[in-house]
Amino acid sequence: VPRNYDPLLHPFEVPREYTRALNATKLERVFAKPFLSSLDGHRDGVNCMAKHPKSLSTVLSGACDGEVKIWNLTKHQCIRTIQAHEGFVRGMCARFCGTSFFTVGDDKTVKQWKMESPEYGEEEEPIHTILGKTVFTGIDHHWKEAVFATCGHQVDIWDEQRTSPMCSLTWGFDSISSVKFNPIETYLLGSCASDRNIVLYDMRKSTPLKKVILNMRTNTLCWNPMEAFIFTAANEDYNLYTFDMRYLESPVMVHMDHVSAVLDVDYSPTGKEFVSASFDKSVRIFPVDKGRSREVYHTKRMQHVITVKWTSDNKYILCGSDEMNIRLWKANASEKLGVLAPREKAAMNYNQKLKEKFQYHPKIRRIAQHRHLPRSIFCQIKEQRIMREARRRKELNRRKHSKPGSVPFVSERKKHIVAVVK
Repeated sequence: VPRNYDPLLHPFEVPREYTRALNATKLERVFAKPFLSSLDGHRDGVNCMAKHPKSLSTVLSGACDGEVKIWNLTKHQCIRTIQAHEGFVRGMCARFCGTSFFTVGDDKTVKQWKMESPEYGEEEEPIHTILGKTVFTGIDHHWKEAVFATCGHQVDIWDEQRTSPMCSLTWGFDSISSVKFNPIETYLLGSCASDRNIVLYDMRKSTPLKKVILNMRTNTLCWNPMEAFIFTAANEDYNLYTFDMRYLESPVMVHMDHVSAVLDVDYSPTGKEFVSASFDKSVRIFPVDKGRSREVYHTKRMQHVITVKWTSDNKYILCGSDEMNIRLWKANASEKLGVLAPREKAAMNYNQKLKEKFQYHPKIRRIAQHRHLPRSIFCQIKEQRIMREARRRKELNRRKHSKPGSVPFVSERKKHIVAVVK
């Protein structure tokens, strides 16, 4: 037996490290307490949220009764309430400088509000109000210029100083549910329409670029803040699709884990992960390059999650749901909050490296992946697994009893795409 007589090497180094990795993985599950607090104060379901571009502790939320609230996350309390619209607040976004924000509602108006509270004795009035011809369903602000886009019957690009749109972009006739500016290539924007299209536009050409038609409707999309061409779409068929806009024929990744329609998606500021909100009353965190979620968050009281945001310091996740609450979660479930001693930090880094080293070992992998799920989700996952297996069996049988080549193999990525139109 070849032996290494180096006194620094321990003969049982690997078994020792394996035990440490196992203990670190178990402790990670023990300390996984992601739920931090609930921001309550709305009197109707929370329909949309927006982050403040300059302040980490400020977040805005709009409800189904037309009320907009501004929250202070460090104090966990509401600092200001505005009765902004009649009916739903359909969308909101903050201006890139953080001095004002925009809201759109069911009353066919776009309103611009000051971020600061009014002085004592002043009325709570919007800075500007734009009356539209149709209902607006979403809004997003340009990342560098005084330009914003609204969607509804069509996508309109507005200058902040004017009351009529600079240009209107349309391709096909249907209501458009959301519009998003690209944070890197700032003149690009994407929109999702209810006729199952995802359409990409270029502001400089003032024409649509191309569109991809999926099997089912896409509710919203989110651009990757680190990679200019990548965006993720939240679909009604329980999946999320990550696309490269240069090659729309097949998605880069299909993310499957939800058991009901996915209603919202938001990227982490690092661009490595995104969080999705679903009708199945849960929030999931997906790595961009993996098809399965690494984390699922749920509470007994949480109903259909309509909107979700990942804070700009990469530490927290906010989700707004049907039963009038905004919940604050840790992005890393077992992370210790507060000041860490140098030894603590070193120990955590060492444990993290050990977990990565042994992550594919069956026992460690099983513990790391185990999650308690609500009964409804657990049963639906089982049911969908059976349905998927039945479809696969049917296809195999059809292929077996058909002429060779007449039933082609279609990859999971191309299955859900109907066409790409340029």
